[in-house]
Amino acid sequence: MAIMHIRTRFAPSPTGFIHLGNLRSALYPWAFARHNKGDFILRIEDTDLERSSQEAVDVIIEGMAWLGMDIDEGPIYQMQRIDRYRAVIKEMVEAGLAYPCYMSEDELNKLRDQQMANKEKPRYNGLWRPEPGKDLPPIPGGVLPVIRFKNPIGGSVIWNDAVKGQIEISNDELDDLVIARPDGTPTYNFCVVVDDLDMKITHVIRGDDHVNNTPRQINIMKALGGSPPVYAHLPTVLNDLGEKMSKRNGAMSVRDYQKAGYLPDAILNYLARLGWSHGDAEVFTKEQFVDWFELDSLGRSPAQHNPEKLLWLNHQYIQNADAAKLAEACKPFAHQLGIDTENGPNFIQVVGLLKDRANTLIEIAEGAKLFYASAPNLTKDQIKENISEAIVPALKDLIEALKNADGTKESYSAAFKQVLAQHQIKMPALAMPVRYALFATTQTPAIDAVLVVLGKEEAINRLSKVVV
Repeated sequence: MAIMHIRTRFAPSPTGFIHLGNLRSALYPWAFARHNKGDFILRIEDTDLERSSQEAVDVIIEGMAWLGMDIDEGPIYQMQRIDRYRAVIKEMVEAGLAYPCYMSEDELNKLRDQQMANKEKPRYNGLWRPEPGKDLPPIPGGVLPVIRFKNPIGGSVIWNDAVKGQIEISNDELDDLVIARPDGTPTYNFCVVVDDLDMKITHVIRGDDHVNNTPRQINIMKALGGSPPVYAHLPTVLNDLGEKMSKRNGAMSVRDYQKAGYLPDAILNYLARLGWSHGDAEVFTKEQFVDWFELDSLGRSPAQHNPEKLLWLNHQYIQNADAAKLAEACKPFAHQLGIDTENGPNFIQVVGLLKDRANTLIEIAEGAKLFYASAPNLTKDQIKENISEAIVPALKDLIEALKNADGTKESYSAAFKQVLAQHQIKMPALAMPVRYALFATTQTPAIDAVLVVLGKEEAINRLSKVVV
């Protein structure tokens, strides 16, 4: 038996907003395709002309590229395939698989109102469905029909969902679906089936809001002679309040996370854990995720967005990042704050110094401002308030000790230890006034590491101004 060539797809509607829950629906089919050396297709379902926009498409493509989710085919736009859909609909009508229905919207609404009044499920009653020996109503003049699919009568649609297990839906629950509107525009469920067949999709991994569409799509697919793909319906992603994640409920877009200083690898790691797990692994590389990913590891319960967990993960990635690569990622944020990273201290050194404490790239850029600002112009009152006269002799001895240091962290640490021992004082008593003299603040990273970045000459110049 030949080994199946895996083909998955991500098929978003380009309506302007893509949040983490949407991206998870792209991540899992991407990972499954990569794990199985298959193909991942991006399909843009843009038949909703009023809401779709190229800007929204760009946001989707940029977000996926930022996260490193490469595509093998696409983007493929449904609107560019309209002729293909119309040709299939024509073939279905000719083959008796679909039929024109002239029931007006007003008639349909009245029918549904009556059914609801009778406590029946609202559904099309098959008035225009052709059957042997059935007389159809006379075709009304000037009315453009919709085209309906002849859904099977009796029996059930059964599929083994890779996440939810076996699902069975009675065909009696399904009416004859509209597959083309009066103007000939094909409808969503029909286009999806034609696309999945034409693109030879083997696995459909998507949100469980599509479960109700699946039996209809399976019936249409079988009518067209196709075999249904494997379906895996992912549980909903909830926000931190337990509500379905959406723009209305405060979800952030991918661009928002990018602008907030999150690393793409941290976002991808976080998304992977929103409904999938590999033992107790919390922090892992993209390569490990792809290597480990299997559909049977997907969870069945809704995943809940945890902003604190995401921030913690971002910190882990920043802390363990290569300083040079991290510096490149930080530069745009530093430039926004007016920092000239090409002049002054070595920016890679600055980032290396700050990254262990930072949760976001913005925090690193904020911390970097200290090292690129001019020397503080302290007033006599500021010096008197923050640097006691009693510590001045120790500061003078520290200046002399620093002159003999070789510019390494170890030599600066040795200089401090020498002065502390000489004056019989504790580190905070000396380090706090030094910090204030250098930056007009007492909040900095370790002082010996700070001196490496600031430079010996600049540090001595700044210290000398407060001991005159």
